[in-house]
Amino acid sequence: MSISLIRSTAAATALAAAVSVAGLLPAAASAHERPHSTSGTTHYVDCLRGSDRASGTNSGTAWRTLAKASRAYEPGDRLLLRRGRTCAGVLAPTGSGTAAEPISIDAYGKGAKPRIEGGGARAAVFLLNVEGWELRNLDISNTGAHTTTDRRAGLLVRLTDHGVGRHYVVDGVDVHDVDGADFKDPDPSGGILFSVTGSAVPTRFDGVRIEDSTVRHTDRTGIGTSSTWGRRAEHPNGPGTSWEAITGLRIQRNKVYDVGGDGIVVQTAKGALVEHNYVNGFNMRSAGYNAGIWAWNSDDVLYQYNEVTGGHGTLDSMAYDIDGGNNRNVYQYNYSHDNEGGFLLICNGAGMTTNGNRVRHNISVNDRNTMSPYGVISVVCAATTDTRVYGNTVVTDRANTALVSDNGPTGVTFRNNIFVGAAGGSPISDTQSVYGNNLYWRTAQPRDASALSADPLFASASPTAARDVRLLAGSPARGTGVPIADGITRDYFGNRIPTPPNVGADQGR
Repeated sequence: MSISLIRSTAAATALAAAVSVAGLLPAAASAHERPHSTSGTTHYVDCLRGSDRASGTNSGTAWRTLAKASRAYEPGDRLLLRRGRTCAGVLAPTGSGTAAEPISIDAYGKGAKPRIEGGGARAAVFLLNVEGWELRNLDISNTGAHTTTDRRAGLLVRLTDHGVGRHYVVDGVDVHDVDGADFKDPDPSGGILFSVTGSAVPTRFDGVRIEDSTVRHTDRTGIGTSSTWGRRAEHPNGPGTSWEAITGLRIQRNKVYDVGGDGIVVQTAKGALVEHNYVNGFNMRSAGYNAGIWAWNSDDVLYQYNEVTGGHGTLDSMAYDIDGGNNRNVYQYNYSHDNEGGFLLICNGAGMTTNGNRVRHNISVNDRNTMSPYGVISVVCAATTDTRVYGNTVVTDRANTALVSDNGPTGVTFRNNIFVGAAGGSPISDTQSVYGNNLYWRTAQPRDASALSADPLFASASPTAARDVRLLAGSPARGTGVPIADGITRDYFGNRIPTPPNVGADQGR
């Protein structure tokens, strides 16, 4: 696999700087560079040659079992598992650290990451009502007898009537082969999960970083958050009695493959950053509605530089989704391709508020959804307000899919986009949204008084990758866009956006 976000390091750096200036990129967590505290005690586990009668305080006196290691720890403590070993059972330590003196779980020795096999438990690694934890370099699985009733997870961090839990890091953790039942929320099955439950004490996470990890073949969620505290004016029928949003959430540089349901889902969050992730194969075994990367009941979430492919099925299974109760969320510089459910879903929940969202500078290549009223872009469910989709390039090779489709009032404006259908033509089945200054090729033009109807002259006449939709010299899309004052100065490829801009995602000259 090669992630095809084809921008140079210099271009990516320039883009990040431009986005930061625009006020959209949250500050990086300084804890990533912080050396580990030396104030605590280091404990060792060797699941082949250790002994639970030993002290566990050096590699020669390591403990043997996860049960022995599932004890209370103090700030600054470390628990190290020997590489090349498989540990059966559940690791469920207790005690809390702090951001300055976290409790950490890591590996020691040489060889493969230490493996924890949960054997069908609720979770192979289970942290309950603790905070100040960092987990690194683990291999986690949780297989058991096939079930339609049992929730299972690889790594589950849960807060129940706890209040605010602070500082969690998951870094370089591989989760695979979790065969949980098809439960979405609350308290779902999945790979890496942060879950808030309970109803007595308002509870939330603050400061969660999930990075450089891999999730493969899990049911049902790849990486996700959930909460029983989701009620607010924007979601009046939500769970709990108040909206306790996760803050400081960063999901970055992860890879998710072959998940039964959602790839990466953010629920009940504010100001989350989801970037540089790769999702390949989602909605593979679920009977529900799923998407590649999306949020629910969350505000100010920024998704950028992600790639999503391999969405299975047509009941949703879109790469990206603006769903119920999402406000001021931004999808930018993302790539979507070859998803059976399409590129984008815009679907506000009944009685909810979904307002002020932006979808810009993204590329969709050969996505499709052949089940009405869906399309490559599906604007369905209850209407949103002030949703703007602009500066994107959307091309499909399927004549039997709509490029855009609706089932009623939408609240969406499409501007400066390129829409290219298959050789046999692909319709736009949307009579409700507002269209202006888009380029259309091999598709029926909607009501767009400033439309361009012409071949955009892509680098490839039959695009199969993001680079194929770059514009050739002489393209009618060059310099014919309408300027949009959003503070963004670079495009998907790292090019500076000219004035006037190009139509579509490529702003090169």
